[in-house]
Amino acid sequence: MKKILGVLMAAAVCSATDAAAANCNDVPSASELRQAMLAAAKIPNAGGLFEGERMWGAVVNRDGEICAYITTTADPTQVWPGSQAIAKAKAYTANAFSLDTLALSTAQLYTFTQPGHSLWSLGQSNLWHPSLNAPPGGQAGGTNQIGGGLIFFGGGVPIYRGTKIVGGLGISGDTSCADHEIAKRTRNALSMNPPGGALVDDITYSVPDGPSVFTHPRCIDTWRNGQFIGDELPAAGY
Repeated sequence: MKKILGVLMAAAVCSATDAAAANCNDVPSASELRQAMLAAAKIPNAGGLFEGERMWGAVVNRDGEICAYITTTADPTQVWPGSQAIAKAKAYTANAFSLDTLALSTAQLYTFTQPGHSLWSLGQSNLWHPSLNAPPGGQAGGTNQIGGGLIFFGGGVPIYRGTKIVGGLGISGDTSCADHEIAKRTRNALSMNPPGGALVDDITYSVPDGPSVFTHPRCIDTWRNGQFIGDELPAAGY
């Protein structure tokens, strides 16, 4: 009996420790997130439609709970309203499929999840909860709740403290390629890069990088790390 009680007490201590760790202390606050995103947008050549100046940003903790979300504009209605849920879902996705030893950005999951590839239909496994959206500028919006949602294009990256993953960062409000550039820059500004460095989970393109299961299509006015990559191809037949 004493042995059983000891095991139960140890389990209770572990549960309490886990509960304490499952908060937002290890991820950026809303003010820290905004400051880092504004700094990221000041770096030239993010590309896209708005050069990264009209963005939603969101962070989740390791449990996938939404910890903070912001817009980079003073008037949140001047960022695409649909991008709020996308940013939150990108943060969830990057956290959900990354480990201490493996950082996977949402950009790297693009090809895997296309029709005919090995993870096709993965997006149906964990749908976004629209009840966790907030009106632009509103106070509600899923904080400390798990919103879910899976997004498989650029703009989501895992975030780390030292060698440990602590959550995910999601950016949305421009092309997916520009979103990735701002996400990457924001994570760097927060000093929350993976152990392999800021570019270990960087976006790759079939042109000029060559075909890969990790590749991502080009977007309108695509830039990467200060280098112009090109533009999205027109639809077939045009």
